[in-house]
Amino acid sequence: MTAPRTPNPRNVLGRLSLPERNFVAEALRTETVGGVLLLVAAVAALVWANVPALHDSYESVSDFHLGPEALGLHLSVAHWAADGLLAVFFFVAGIELKRELVAGDLKDPRAAALPVVAALCGMAVPALVYTLTSLTGSGSLAGWAVPTATDIAFALAVLAVIGTSLPSALRAFLLTLAVVDDLFAILIIAVFFTSTIDFAALAGAVAGLVVFWVLLRRGVRGWYVYLPLALVIWALMYNSGVHATIAGVAMGLMLRCTTREGEERSPGERIEHLVRPLSAGLAVPLFALFSAGVTISGPALADVFARPETLGVVLGLVVGKTVGIFGGTWLTARFTRASLSEDLAWADVFAVASLAGIGFTVSLLIGELAFEGDPVLVDEAKAAVLLGSVIAASLATVLLKLRNAKYRRMCENEERDEDLDGIPDVYEQDDPSYHLRMADIHDGKAAEHRRIAEEITRRLAREDDAARHGLAEVPGGAGEDDDRPA
Repeated sequence: MTAPRTPNPRNVLGRLSLPERNFVAEALRTETVGGVLLLVAAVAALVWANVPALHDSYESVSDFHLGPEALGLHLSVAHWAADGLLAVFFFVAGIELKRELVAGDLKDPRAAALPVVAALCGMAVPALVYTLTSLTGSGSLAGWAVPTATDIAFALAVLAVIGTSLPSALRAFLLTLAVVDDLFAILIIAVFFTSTIDFAALAGAVAGLVVFWVLLRRGVRGWYVYLPLALVIWALMYNSGVHATIAGVAMGLMLRCTTREGEERSPGERIEHLVRPLSAGLAVPLFALFSAGVTISGPALADVFARPETLGVVLGLVVGKTVGIFGGTWLTARFTRASLSEDLAWADVFAVASLAGIGFTVSLLIGELAFEGDPVLVDEAKAAVLLGSVIAASLATVLLKLRNAKYRRMCENEERDEDLDGIPDVYEQDDPSYHLRMADIHDGKAAEHRRIAEEITRRLAREDDAARHGLAEVPGGAGEDDDRPA
């Protein structure tokens, strides 16, 4: 059988290659389930923090400290969620990024240009919108990075809730945007939110990463080797003053994500397959549970639009993300002479760009780091992230619903497999054997329909003959003038 051809990279948001489509479908299924759990956790946090009878218990649980104090790890539950559990999330993000760079769409510079430029513009423009808003209102510039992040799980949860059958190319575009977005968010955290560094602890963390890399290259296997080592690296990174999630992404980037002879999946893909449910189903929802619990009231929401820092966050997510991603995509297509896929319109790109304005997990994390030392502003920034994400989700819902019938037809076409060989028919249009199989299938169907037609014709002829014969045997014949029953 002829291998399905890779789509032309000059076609913007065209159909994915079959291996990439299968990988994206599997990744998005897990992220969608995790996104629904994330929504549930966020709502639970808001209820827990805003019901007067429960508020004190939320504060008590969040501030409860545990962990070995001698190792500098006597942290609150909320701190463990932000620095500990999110390291798992960034570990998966590191694997995703590595796979994209060596085996996915980012491997080809021409294909990578679109999502990379769109992601960079989708981070630069929100930062610019926040900066201009804060400068205009004489506010703090410390939160410029808060609206730069996209939460893929939350975005996919919105898609799952509204039931939009978004085509795989647009979903992959959103996923790749989020991967690149995560990479630069990690760089922002490492560069701009590291104040003091303990070089001894940092050197220990680097040494641990070297050991991790050597063990991987020598083919050493066993979770009982890597899990304790990962915990040591994480603890040293945390004590170094560099955000501990950096350890997660560093270890993710070290995994091999290319297959060798005899392998169906690379080690990176196998580990990602195992860890992604833990990240999407446990780590991120628990982080949301202890980060999204801000007090919401009418005056508090009004303050979001009155204070330049929080207004900058909302405008950055809703306006900056949409304009940045859409503008970056359009400019890339314009100056590379690439054309939009014939099945899509620029309105679809705009809708996805507005969906990327949902900045939840990483935005909440950066908000905590940006305004550290000002608890009131931290809570207000969190409220702004929640409000901006809700507005972006609502806007995206309206825009996507307008095209949902078109998306449904595209998805049905992508999934159709009439020859039942496990490969969607759209990927076999250039394969002669596919068309020969389809010819045999249709010949068989035609023969069956001819047989059924002949059977029906014979049955109708028999019924017609029987009706005429029965009528001829009626006493007196038809039309006789007596009233006796026949």
